[in-house]
This record gives sequence, structure tokens and C-alpha cells, in this order.
Amino acid sequence: MHPRLKALAAAALTLGFLPGLAKAELVVEITQGAEAALPIAVAEFGDDGDAPPEDIATIIRNNLLRSGQFDPLPQEEFIDNPTRSDDVRYENWRALGVDNLVVGETRRDGDSFQVRFELLDVFTGDRMLGRSFRVQPGSLRAVAHVISDSIHEELLDRPGAFNTMVAYVAINESGEEREFELIVADADGHDPQSILTSSEPLLSPAWAPDRERLAYVSFEGRRSEIFVQNIRTGERDNIASFRGLNSAPAWSPEGNTLAVTLSKDGQTDIYALDVETGSTTQITNHYSIDTEAAWSPDGESIYFTSDRAGNPNIFRADADGGNVERITYEGTYNASPDISPDGEQLAMVHRTDDGFRIAVQDLNRDRFRVVSEGPHDESPSFAPNGALLVYATRQDGVGVLGTASMYGEARHIMATEGRTLREPAWSPQ
Repeated sequence: MHPRLKALAAAALTLGFLPGLAKAELVVEITQGAEAALPIAVAEFGDDGDAPPEDIATIIRNNLLRSGQFDPLPQEEFIDNPTRSDDVRYENWRALGVDNLVVGETRRDGDSFQVRFELLDVFTGDRMLGRSFRVQPGSLRAVAHVISDSIHEELLDRPGAFNTMVAYVAINESGEEREFELIVADADGHDPQSILTSSEPLLSPAWAPDRERLAYVSFEGRRSEIFVQNIRTGERDNIASFRGLNSAPAWSPEGNTLAVTLSKDGQTDIYALDVETGSTTQITNHYSIDTEAAWSPDGESIYFTSDRAGNPNIFRADADGGNVERITYEGTYNASPDISPDGEQLAMVHRTDDGFRIAVQDLNRDRFRVVSEGPHDESPSFAPNGALLVYATRQDGVGVLGTASMYGEARHIMATEGRTLREPAWSPQ
């Protein structure tokens, strides 16, 4: 039986909602930097003496660093700290080897803050970007993410993904007792919120395209069921409780259909499930195990894991189940597919001689590469801009989340002390 199906069959959920914030935020550790990353400096934002509760410059700097495509200059190497373009001595920054400089200010405006930033070309002295925002204190981190996205798109001509979210399962252990929480957090790990809690495992969170709902698997009533839950209100609907397995939900691009794995008809196959009506349409039909579907961005096909070739590998089929073809041939095990938003990259769990790693196959250029270090990597999920992957791994015997850049070799680890993290899913834009 496929490993994820074994995990599903072993779980039995008793769920309860836990409002409010999770207690621990993710800590980001750089495990490998990127070569040929763009040198940039983010100066400390000035203020009017009433410092905001968030350090916007540090948030921007960390965002750019985590992307794997920027090399922010450490603050201790700064010669000065301008807050406006008129105050910049460009020769100082050229001497430090940076190509671009970000400057800005925050000012108290009643119960809100005015935030202003500028992106400057150090060699020409040109002002490439400049914007102002008026926000409440609780939105300062979001503004920092929006600024980071703007810088990313201006310099790389690709959207950023900093103002997005990640869902994951956190496991708290105390003696022989374990508690599982489904968490949603900012993409940098801050502001984690517990969506539900359970004394038994939670599996397979999947974001709807509207970013307001999560589908997931539970085993309430001693059988697997699939729920869809509104992350703001906590309201949820049981949308699949058929006889046998109900597992591995994946949203279609239009957001009204889930591809799910069911065994209600005797075989373990993939079905299209209408979220509103609950009706199902069978997509695959094979005596082997077909599971872990992922939709192509245009919704015209699915990628899925199957052992119909002897070992788990990834196959593609039309959305109606026609024209099935095998996609992966590297090694003896490839599973858990995820497709990049442009439909050109296929991420997967790939077994090597050293264990399980995350690999990416270019579907157009027939290029296959391993992007994680292993040996216990699983559950890859693309960022909505396709530039990063988040995945589950282990460090010092504890489950953590890792990110890997699709551009260069940058890798980071996101960990929460005392908790095991699994099953990450990156939200849409």
C-alpha cells in the first residue's frame, strides 16, 4: 500500500476548534545561500520618534533573502542610513558592491501609520519605484510583504509571493500524548493561527483558489472523511464520507471541484467531486492504487501517483481520465506531485540511495534535478509564483519545513521549537 494511504488508514480523528493564535512562530534558518543572487541593501526605515511595532526594513530584508534571488547587505556593513533618495550618497553604496538600495520612513498618523518606500538604482541614481501606504498597526507586516513583492517584480520581472500564506500540521507531544493542529501562517511563518485541533493526526490540507477555504481529511466516526472549512469563520462541511477511503483532496483551478481518492467502488481510484452537490465522476479506473492528484493550471489534465508500473510513479491523464501516460522514469520511486503555476515544472518526492528528497522535472526540457538534501523529505508545494517550494523534512530528529529556490541553490529551514511540522501547502496568490 502507498505510504500516504497507510498513514490515512492508521489515523482516527476527534476534532475540535481552537480559536486564536498558535503560540509559537516559525524560525527561519539559512542552510545554503544562493550563488549569483542580486546584491541589494535595505536601509533601516526612519521614523518620527514614534517607532512602529514592526521593523519593516528587517521584514523586507528577510523576505528577499528567503527568496534565494537576492543577497541583502548586512546592516553592520552600512556606511550610513539614508531614509530618502535625496539623502543618498550613491558612491558609498557603489563601494559596497550593491546594485539597488531601498529607503523609507514610517510616521504616526493618528491611530495609523504612514509608510513610504523608494527603490533606487545605485549606479544610475534613478528612482525605480516609490509608494506610500496608510495602514493600521496590525497591517504593517502585510505592507512589508507588499513592498517586498513590488521589489521582487520590479527587479526580476516576476511576481513575488511574500504576501501569501502556508498551511501545515503541527504536532505537540507531551509524554505519550500528542495533539495535532492545522495551522495557517504568513509565508514567512509569522502570525500562525490554529484552524482546528485533534488528539489524532490531521492530513492533506489543500487551499481553495479563493484562499478562504481549506480541504482536509479527517477520520471522525472511525472512517475517513473529507471536509472543507472556511478559515475565517471555522464553518466546515463534510463533503465526502463514502464507504472506504476518502483522501488526498486537490482543488481544481476554478474552485468548484475537488480531485479526491476514493475506494467506494472497490478499487482505489481518483474521482472528481462537485463541492456543491457532492456528486462524483470517476477519472481513473485501474486495479492499482491511483492517488495524490494535482490539477494542471488550465484544469484540462491531472497528474497523480500510481503503482501501476510496479513502483510508485507519476502519471498524467486528461481531466476525463483519457490518454493516461507515465511522466517519471528517474529511479524507482516518484510520488506526491505538485505542478508549478505556469504548468512547466513538476515537483515530487523522489527516492535516492540516500533516502527521500524533493525533485523537480522540467516538463518541456526533459530536465530532472534534486533540490533538497534529504533523507526524509515529503509533501512538496509550489509558491504561487513558482519560484520556491515548501516541503516537510526532518532536522535533528524533529519534523520541520524546508524551502528550496527554483533559481540557484538557496535553501532554508523553518522550525518551531518543541513541535513537529508536516504536510505544508502554499496558498494561492
